[in-house]
Amino acid sequence: MTHVHDLVGVGIGPFNLSVAALAEQVPDLSVAFLDENPRFCWHPGLLIEGTTLQVPFLADLVTLVDPTNPWSFLSYLKEHERLFPFYFAENFHISRREYSHYCAWVAESLSSCSFGRRVVSVDWDPAEEVFRVESEDVHTATRQTLAARNVVLGVGTTPVLPEPLRGLPGKEVFHSASYLDHADSLREAEDITVIGSGQSGAEVLLDLLRSQEREGRRLRWLTRSRAFAPMEYSKLGLEHFTPDYTEYFRTLPQETRDRVLAEQWQLYKASSAGTLAEIHDHLYQRSLGGRDPGAMLMPNVAVTEARRTTAGIELSCHHVEQDRTFDVTTDRVVAATGYSAERPSCLDPLVDLVEWDARGRYQVGEDYRIALGDGVPGGLYAQNAEMHSHGVGAPDLGLGAHRAARILNSVTGRDSFPLPERSAFTTFGVAS
Repeated sequence: MTHVHDLVGVGIGPFNLSVAALAEQVPDLSVAFLDENPRFCWHPGLLIEGTTLQVPFLADLVTLVDPTNPWSFLSYLKEHERLFPFYFAENFHISRREYSHYCAWVAESLSSCSFGRRVVSVDWDPAEEVFRVESEDVHTATRQTLAARNVVLGVGTTPVLPEPLRGLPGKEVFHSASYLDHADSLREAEDITVIGSGQSGAEVLLDLLRSQEREGRRLRWLTRSRAFAPMEYSKLGLEHFTPDYTEYFRTLPQETRDRVLAEQWQLYKASSAGTLAEIHDHLYQRSLGGRDPGAMLMPNVAVTEARRTTAGIELSCHHVEQDRTFDVTTDRVVAATGYSAERPSCLDPLVDLVEWDARGRYQVGEDYRIALGDGVPGGLYAQNAEMHSHGVGAPDLGLGAHRAARILNSVTGRDSFPLPERSAFTTFGVAS
């Protein structure tokens, strides 16, 4: 008889890895996680020297749910004999590189995680009442099918290029997600334009400023936002990234949720104050003695068209507040223009079973379970594809362990991981 897993995960990023790490502590729970990449590596194109997480190290894979779990960041430090150096470093926010190495250590240690296997289809078998998850070995093309009562999607988000740039990707125009992959190409450039004022855009510009050795090289930072604004990082402001706020957000009508999300851009789309301060410090030092700092920063600018010319990449720009247009010619364009949650092609067999909202998004319940048609008892769960239903905390690492625990509690039908009743001092809504 074919073995039936309790849960199969599609993709092994930090969020599904959190589920895998917590699941290992649940007795008699059969789980398997599949990923097409050869090994774990978190945003390799953005592991820039000196960059840190925007959340404290306690926002690891397990700690905020299970501090005694063997896959905590502190356990990683102990295993690698780094506890004392970390203790003396007094860094509450760890480097992105160390976080990636920590996650890779967990992924390589868990027998439930298999890399080099691309999931090609997820289908529902009504006769056996199980999901059939078919995967393919990326080297041998050998196929394997796993049966599962539940499936959790952790495929991550996809880099988004603005419409004007979509016909130009390549050496001269690329998304910031592959920034380090284009390091050699950037060194050749005399003029570089960064588009987008989120954290990735700020980190890219800062890295370019640090390496801007020769005079005459020009850097440019453009954004549609009204200002190069810092991310909201007050202690009470951060309570928007608590389970309490998620539960409140869930009570709002969908139209209100969509409006509120657009207004909350400084909670998740802005840059850290520290990165912006360091950018200013570099510009200040370079302007000593009346020198040209070699960089132009301009908010309120939308790129409306882009084309290749003999002189480079020509951008047609529109200053939103002045309602004026101008052109920019540059050698390279780094688009730090965000990511979106796309439906993976492996879900094609389930399209008619999934219940979509009016804008073609998953309808996601409070336990992160995607609504399926009548007669489908299996659970299909979403990770980092539910901002529209659960709020700004969806992509935040600080809520990853809590969401993973909610999913596992739903899968097991019991409180495998007891969760707090109150997580914020703020009362977000009026009790019904």
